[in-house]
Amino acid sequence: MTREARPLVFLGTPAAAATILSELIRSGFEIAHVVTRADARRGRGSSTTPSPVKQIAIDNAIDVSHDMTWLNENSDRGLLGVVVAYGKIIPASVLSHTPMINVHFSLLPRWRGAAPVERAILAGDVRTGVCIMNVEETLDTGHVFAQREINIVDTHTAETLTAGLAVLGAELLVETLNVGLGAGVPQQGETTYATKVSAEELRLEWNLSSIEVSRRVRAVRSYTMLGSQRLKVIKAELVTDTVQLSPGQCNGAGCVGTRDGAVRLVAVQPEGKAVMDAAAWLRGRSDHGIIQFS
Repeated sequence: MTREARPLVFLGTPAAAATILSELIRSGFEIAHVVTRADARRGRGSSTTPSPVKQIAIDNAIDVSHDMTWLNENSDRGLLGVVVAYGKIIPASVLSHTPMINVHFSLLPRWRGAAPVERAILAGDVRTGVCIMNVEETLDTGHVFAQREINIVDTHTAETLTAGLAVLGAELLVETLNVGLGAGVPQQGETTYATKVSAEELRLEWNLSSIEVSRRVRAVRSYTMLGSQRLKVIKAELVTDTVQLSPGQCNGAGCVGTRDGAVRLVAVQPEGKAVMDAAAWLRGRSDHGIIQFS
């Protein structure tokens, strides 16, 4: 096998994809074009912001578009597509003329789908990884060209684990393209699906076990309710000593009861305010006794 010589078209959107695009550029691969999601409005102003991938393309003078038009117009150029968290399904009509590979953040066939990192943390997986796979019309079913594993530790959040997988994926992709893709191997093992995290899953359920509550805080942008006010729980830790609290009860030390014990709030974000230390938030409240989350 020899180094991949086809010009690359890169399809991706978030910061993790931008990490991988940056490494491809640094490694000297020809990026013919970038396809990413349209600019999004962020904050309270009316201005829009390009995706992290688009910003990298702009910084490196690479042409950018937001749909499949350019790919269809350049179907005869012998391109290879690289897909990383693009956010949309690639149509079969495009795959028929432009073969594509995907950098997927799981050990396929475990966690095919939209939220593999979040689902791995929620399930309590102790390891995950990156696969370089062939893109097919069906969801994440293609042959795997390369794979690399890492351990999931208790300090990993979805954000930090994704960032680490992006670095790992960038290294693996460059290594794979440098030696050539080869034929790949079929996926083997039990198939599980990483469905998108629903709005309902963001709300903490205090009648879960302490470890389940902790995993949810690490995996998603979780919140709880105090009366009519939403409190985002940014960071929480397991409590090892015995705390006598009913599920959802929070004491002055920031310990909140669960089904089998308690977790301690470390960082929170009250509605309409910035992220802050949980102890400072509790000190600032007029009611210093037990409060009840729902």
